[in-house]
Amino acid sequence: MKRISLIVLLLAAVSCAKPDYTALVNVFAGTDGAGHCHPCAALPFGAVQAGPQTGNYGWDYCGGYQWRDTVMMGFSQNRIDGTGSSELGDLLMMPFTGEAIRENYQSRFDKATETATPGYYACDLTDFGIKAEMTCTPHVALHRYTGGEPIKLLLDLQSAQIGSLQRMYNRVVDCAVDYSDPMRVTGYTHSKAWNDRTIYYEITFNRPYTVAAELPLRDTAEKYHRTVLDFGSSTEPLMVKASISIDGIDGAHGNIEKELPGWDFEATRKAAKAAWNEHLGRIEIEGSKEQQRIFYTAMYHLMLHPNDISDVDKPAFYSTLSLWDTFRAAHPLFTIIAPEIVDDVVNSFMRYYRAQGFLPIWTLCGTDNYGMIGNHSVPVIVDAYLKGFNGFDPDTLYAAIKCSLTEDHIKYDWGAYDACGYFPDDVTIVESVSRTLECGFDDWCAAQMAQKLGHEDDAEFFTKRAGYWHNVFDPETHLMRARNSKGEWETPFNPFRVAHWKTGGAYTEGNAWQYTWHVLQDPEGLMEAMGGREAFTAKLDTLFALNGDLGDGEKVDVSGLIGQYAHGNEPSHHIIYLYSLAGERDKAAGLIREVWTSQYKDGPDGLSGNDDCGQMSAWYIFSALGFYPVNPASGQYVIGAPQLKKMKIHLPGGKMFTVKANDISETNHRVADITLNGEPLTGATISHKAIMDGGTLEFTMRQ
Repeated sequence: MKRISLIVLLLAAVSCAKPDYTALVNVFAGTDGAGHCHPCAALPFGAVQAGPQTGNYGWDYCGGYQWRDTVMMGFSQNRIDGTGSSELGDLLMMPFTGEAIRENYQSRFDKATETATPGYYACDLTDFGIKAEMTCTPHVALHRYTGGEPIKLLLDLQSAQIGSLQRMYNRVVDCAVDYSDPMRVTGYTHSKAWNDRTIYYEITFNRPYTVAAELPLRDTAEKYHRTVLDFGSSTEPLMVKASISIDGIDGAHGNIEKELPGWDFEATRKAAKAAWNEHLGRIEIEGSKEQQRIFYTAMYHLMLHPNDISDVDKPAFYSTLSLWDTFRAAHPLFTIIAPEIVDDVVNSFMRYYRAQGFLPIWTLCGTDNYGMIGNHSVPVIVDAYLKGFNGFDPDTLYAAIKCSLTEDHIKYDWGAYDACGYFPDDVTIVESVSRTLECGFDDWCAAQMAQKLGHEDDAEFFTKRAGYWHNVFDPETHLMRARNSKGEWETPFNPFRVAHWKTGGAYTEGNAWQYTWHVLQDPEGLMEAMGGREAFTAKLDTLFALNGDLGDGEKVDVSGLIGQYAHGNEPSHHIIYLYSLAGERDKAAGLIREVWTSQYKDGPDGLSGNDDCGQMSAWYIFSALGFYPVNPASGQYVIGAPQLKKMKIHLPGGKMFTVKANDISETNHRVADITLNGEPLTGATISHKAIMDGGTLEFTMRQ
């Protein structure tokens, strides 16, 4: 009887144990090819990302790491996940042993022993006999280097992720470093690359060092000498803490003192794992082991950014805001599964506004690089406001929106836009059509907030602007086409040629076929302009059937092609769901299934394009749930087709929203019937409020 009772108790304990979601994350997914992801030790929305640097310049190394590499440059403390441009990669350090150093202090590393889980990274540096491990707190990276011989450290403060080797040499404008304290290194770096930014840092060690060597500069443009630090004859593990602040060295020091005063590596790693499990567990799913791994890897990538870069005990300040990408689905998803960051993200926008005079566009380390187009902090603000978030001053934010969309600044001269009703391509030489379409959506968002705040004249003004897309819609080709200030259409017109901000053309990382559907605020109007629903769906059919010829333009970033649809880049992400709005849900279901199963894999090459700070992952998560924010500031989600049998979203206040897909299988992935809380769901959308109130969305699937 005692044996039976013990077995019952053990089974009960196992059944009550919380799942380890971190075991279902493949941190190496997207680290091969164009995914540009990294396997660094990081926390949800944390300030540091500590991990391997296997390359630091060129397109392949936007994430600082490629899975195929076998030689390690060192370990840096911050990173961007899954973007198409290079930055960060600060405070590179490389442990080594002995005097016979390989070229540039690099080492081969053992791919068989390389491992990473959320909040932890480790590899064996085979040339030096060192095991290198990293974990972190929100603001502090913690390294542990273990070997059989005394360990030294190469510190390379010039290094960073950059477009070219020469730019790495000349990126630092001004700097200072202090080696006077034998237990720590402090300093600051002012650099100009993608961003003009200044960081302050403290690097602390678990035993004293001496400066053993200052290596010669590699180029006359360099400001920093690489430095070799000697830690004496001890063979005990060398441990290092590193913190970065945008406010001062005292801030970096305070982060370490307040957040990680001790040296307990295992406790720090355990806390990181617990933090990830809490965030990953906000959605529970039923599916195969492979489906679980891809899903929770997407959840992991989603929550790596944006980053709260404020110092410990200071008000939150979010950066790494890739807004051209993430306004589409990542930020709407945060309003459901990470609502605690939404008010702080919105308030952070005002800090940028006060510094530069307009709302942020693409931020890193607390400054704006003005990358990409539109001003897509606007839809993030308006989406939060219309959904009832109230931890900010809407009147102040609306004033910032109005100023950003009407007063000229470094990105926009609004005069031609208002005079012509579009950006003319002889005035706006690059991206004129894409800018018209994306700014038109921002205008629609501004109109909604103006209306709710009682600014009727502003609402009318911005609503009119939101219709400017009509002026670049060519009624002959039924495609979006550039025009000059005289109203003349671009001639000759090649709708397949991909335009790019680097190389010119009327579109942004896309062509006419991909951007024609970018009327997020008025898909019904686009249907009407094309001649009605039948003509609209026929045009969609053509988009997905055309061959993948992209002309002679710049094709970088345009990947994951199904016909002319490019899932590997963000402007295409909503297009499949337009079928649902046009009453062709079966076509939407088939394409969602195709993308969901073919363009997301459980492996290093698991993404068909840059993850772009979680946007690719957000599409996957929303599509698994069976709905997607075609208009990401409307509070409405367009119904698609769920991809898993059962999913539970844990909501604030203990509420639960459950999605069930009855009879789902590899062949049964189309929707027959839908009920919400037992009542038939009519129409093509479900509201944000219906989700946040909790309940059950139940789909019956068929072939």
